[in-house]
Amino acid sequence: MKYLALSLLFLWSIVPGSAAERDGIRIVPRPAAVEELPGSFRLTSRMRIVVGDERLRSIAEILARAVETQTGLSPVVAAEPDGPAVTLRLDPGFETEEYRLEVTKRGAVVSASTPQGVLHGVRSLQQLIADGEVPACIVRDKPCFAYRGAMLDVCRHFFPVEEVKTFIDLLSLHKINRFHWHLTDDQGWRIEIRKYPLLTRIGSRRSETLVGYYRKNGDNTYDGTPYGGYYTQDDIREIVRYAAERHIEVIPEIEMPGHGLAALAAYPYLGCTGGPYEVWTRWGVSEDVYCAGKESTFRFVEDVLAEVMELFPSKLIHIGGDECPKGRWKKCPLCQRRMREEGLKNEFELQSYFVRRVERWVQSHGREIVGWDEILQGGVSKTATVMSWNGTGPGIKAARQGNPVIMTPKWYCYFDYSQTSDPERYEPLGNTRYVSVRQAYRLDPYDQLRLPERERIMGVQCNLWTEYVADMKRVQHMVLPRMAALAEVGWAYDRKDYDDFVRRIPALVSVYRAEGYHFAPYLFDGIE
Repeated sequence: MKYLALSLLFLWSIVPGSAAERDGIRIVPRPAAVEELPGSFRLTSRMRIVVGDERLRSIAEILARAVETQTGLSPVVAAEPDGPAVTLRLDPGFETEEYRLEVTKRGAVVSASTPQGVLHGVRSLQQLIADGEVPACIVRDKPCFAYRGAMLDVCRHFFPVEEVKTFIDLLSLHKINRFHWHLTDDQGWRIEIRKYPLLTRIGSRRSETLVGYYRKNGDNTYDGTPYGGYYTQDDIREIVRYAAERHIEVIPEIEMPGHGLAALAAYPYLGCTGGPYEVWTRWGVSEDVYCAGKESTFRFVEDVLAEVMELFPSKLIHIGGDECPKGRWKKCPLCQRRMREEGLKNEFELQSYFVRRVERWVQSHGREIVGWDEILQGGVSKTATVMSWNGTGPGIKAARQGNPVIMTPKWYCYFDYSQTSDPERYEPLGNTRYVSVRQAYRLDPYDQLRLPERERIMGVQCNLWTEYVADMKRVQHMVLPRMAALAEVGWAYDRKDYDDFVRRIPALVSVYRAEGYHFAPYLFDGIE
């Protein structure tokens, strides 16, 4: 009954022009401080978006497009006001992502010390637009965590450039500032590396794709259709530039030493057995991994990462490090010789050797590595950032031993999991594990940690793996509105309130509707 009541409240609150729609300031993530004022600012065809600094012009254009989408009005971006206006300005005295939004009957002003802060203010203003009006208010706001991320897997299913841009737009709307791009895996290599052309000529295509769930001891069906795609280096630059205009840093992921079968299919010498290999047509984890005993493997990795770092200015380079079976290494004479020469006790320490060696090379080029929490196995340097996905436990361990940590535990942050506890009834084929909006909101990045351990938690991230997510419409359904819940954990951890989140989210959903985004309805239909 509680969820039914929330659903009815939501449906009533989004009726255009209703009193409930104008009752209170509704912004997600929750602002640090809000002061409601009498009256409202009515948007008109004469309204201008005023920028006194050219660094804010692209942000003004983003706002102009949003206003047109939500109201049909077409505001002009100008250097001077001529009647009612939204003014964007840079003022000293704010923290990096902090902003101030003031709305009166005469107009609105967004102030911040950085263009990034101004854009956050614009995203809040966007949610306040209803029936061509913005309620008068003063909003003061800044995030709790510096790192607020979202990952998109383009290996299991490929998404063209324009669809990746749409995903970046979703991040910007939710004040998420890191785009983790999962570019290589067993099922496809998606980034052009000019020194190794076979990575895209061979590694980007699989002969067919599994239909339905994989059965280890049963009959499996495949679609018989070749599948592939990759991003040219020009595509990569375009996407990185697009994200930068929205003040989002793109973190590339090149998987190693496991999840490398697509690379092995292109260059069989990279594996322990020499092949033959083929790009995987099913899901799961391949036993074939990069050979840790060959110097040629490390030359390949360094060559690839050199081109990657030319394309991506991000400080962090993600090297994967997860789900690396050790069976091939146990039988490989070269890997066993490496272990003897390096004094390594077991294959877990061999993986640690692999990770540390790559980390040293990356650091010598002015960057730092981030990896999934399996990089802790066998020991890891204190400079490596750990992305904790196997629950919060590995992240707690890493923080206590001094590593920077990004919390992305699967039971809160894996958005390929169903949003409803009855997926067979409400969802097409997909992962039947369950993470509701409420569950995503429950994440506590500081779980069991004390100062100064808490200082090592950089932030949070949601992840979308795409085995069962084949198009952007489905991507949107899987991440919305859960992305709003996790965005609030990262931005407003110190002021979380789930009931108030449910009260505020209709304003954000109105933006979803205006933009044509496909969001899951379960929170609003009283279904969990």
